[in-house]
Amino acid sequence: QERLVESGGGQVQVGGSLKLSCSASGRTFNGHAMAWFREAPGKYREFVAGISGVGGQFYADPVKGRFIISRDKPANMLYLQMNNLKLEDTAVYYCATQRDREGVSRYSARYDYWGQGTQVTVSS
Repeated sequence: QERLVESGGGQVQVGGSLKLSCSASGRTFNGHAMAWFREAPGKYREFVAGISGVGGQFYADPVKGRFIISRDKPANMLYLQMNNLKLEDTAVYYCATQRDREGVSRYSARYDYWGQGTQVTVSS
């Protein structure tokens, strides 16, 4: 059974850093796009960053230059390095991937497998 599990969330002050991890199991997702989304209270789930099966990286404008997405294919792991965190980065962060090799999409409906989420709280 396919499963994604996020870790690494927590509370950090403005300007600080966190690194999120996502462990995938049940099948290999090496050739599949993987992505991070986030959902803040009262807001829709939004795309944060995505990485293609061949390593191409895509970022939402609010996080460009601050966040870095990466993956370790042999370990079936996905990461999100978050630097210079801002108050507006506070959200539950989810990793996601696809059943088929569709490529990175900014739309959550294009992803079939989701983790349970990890809370990131940025405080002043």
